Amino acid sequence: MFSRRSQLLGFALMLHDVAVTTAAFFLAYALRANFTPSYIAGRHLPHIYSLRVYWPLLIGIIVVWPVLGYGLGLYREVQTRPPREVARDLVKLTFFGLLILLAGLFLFKAEHISRTFVAIFVATDAVLLAVSRWVVLFATTWFRERFERYRYFLIVGMGTAAQELATLIEDGELLGFRLHGFVNTGVDTPKTTSAPLRHMYPVIPLEQVPEILHTHVIDEILFAVSQEELPRLEPLMLACETEGVHIRVQLDFLPRTFSRVYLEHLRHVPLLTFSSGPSNELELFAKRMFDTVFAFAALVLLAPLFLVLAVLIKLTSRGSVLYRQTRCGLGGRKFTLLKFRSMVENADALRPQLQEFNELDGPVFKITDDPRCTPLGHWLRKLSIDELPQLWNIVRGDMSFVGPRPPIPEEVEKYESWQRRRLRMRPGLTCLWALEGRNRINFEHWMQLDLLYLDNWSLWLDLKIFLRTIPLVLLGHGAS
Repeated sequence: MFSRRSQLLGFALMLHDVAVTTAAFFLAYALRANFTPSYIAGRHLPHIYSLRVYWPLLIGIIVVWPVLGYGLGLYREVQTRPPREVARDLVKLTFFGLLILLAGLFLFKAEHISRTFVAIFVATDAVLLAVSRWVVLFATTWFRERFERYRYFLIVGMGTAAQELATLIEDGELLGFRLHGFVNTGVDTPKTTSAPLRHMYPVIPLEQVPEILHTHVIDEILFAVSQEELPRLEPLMLACETEGVHIRVQLDFLPRTFSRVYLEHLRHVPLLTFSSGPSNELELFAKRMFDTVFAFAALVLLAPLFLVLAVLIKLTSRGSVLYRQTRCGLGGRKFTLLKFRSMVENADALRPQLQEFNELDGPVFKITDDPRCTPLGHWLRKLSIDELPQLWNIVRGDMSFVGPRPPIPEEVEKYESWQRRRLRMRPGLTCLWALEGRNRINFEHWMQLDLLYLDNWSLWLDLKIFLRTIPLVLLGHGAS
């Protein structure tokens, strides 16, 4: 599936899921209001409130469900996912949606919302989503075959790259992809290809391609040739442009050091873009919105705790309540990181004297029982409570909930070149290294985990890391 078409289909499927979920909401309300028994398991069910009371809940669901779906990857490669995987994704969507729904009802003390209605809605939504997905798949397949809505391709080239493209097109036959044949750019013209493909395809001489465009339906021509051959094929490209035939050029001759390659325009200037970090702006925007909303809500809810901690810090040791330190954020941008002060006032000045006791390799510094910690500070660090003021850093946009930890500038100066790529993601409170033992892993492994996070980043990965970090923090595992 071509990436832009895949994104379009993913967006269309998201709209479909929102519409089905909305229908499931109203159907669940009708079932709860009119067809649910008054007694279930010996318990009396009170009459449900009017529908207008439930409008805020519906709005919340319409917002949460798409974000959760994108985070779970439900809208990536939607037409190439096997049915079993689709079913598993729908179970995840409704299950985690239910958890978020119940957490929201508890957080906002929405006792007036019927829990029976919530259960009926989630079950109804799961069934309707599965059935409607199957109906849409069956209907589109029938329509395509009934009216022969196929997309025909012609591949220019006979090498390994061309064979790989042919295999991918054959994999997309259920999507309506059809391969017409290959174009031989050399002198000899074999009659058929020798690749292990499911079908046999004709091989067309280069000079016959303009005639093929006139006598056959060709929607796209894929150029799978070397960089040296492209200038010689410029007349064919111009002919395709004249005919209005879609052209795609495989970039197999470019270096594969970058994991993402895409084309963008700066006004009228086309730019081939290479990226070795997360670049999906829609998902990054959703991540930023999640960070801002939840960090701000956490600051409001934790304000009384902040006040208590501020008083305790002031009463138990000299110095300011907050510790400020310059750190490196996205792309190396410097910002002021905030913590509750857990050490004596002159802790930074005492660090050189303790360098020989450093327990970590590389440019980082950490001591398990740091003598600079105050008695209260020891427990603040043990439970990671000293990190809570960084919620303000998240609101400001300096940090995120999940991402590589922000290093100090002196550490960055000692990084090897490959380690600097971890700066291409907004730093966070937790990441994969926290799940591996936090301060018990060596520096190089720490850096490799951060790069692994960048290479595999998704909203779903962020959610898994965040949820798995919570019990580790509460138990104090790996903290010091």
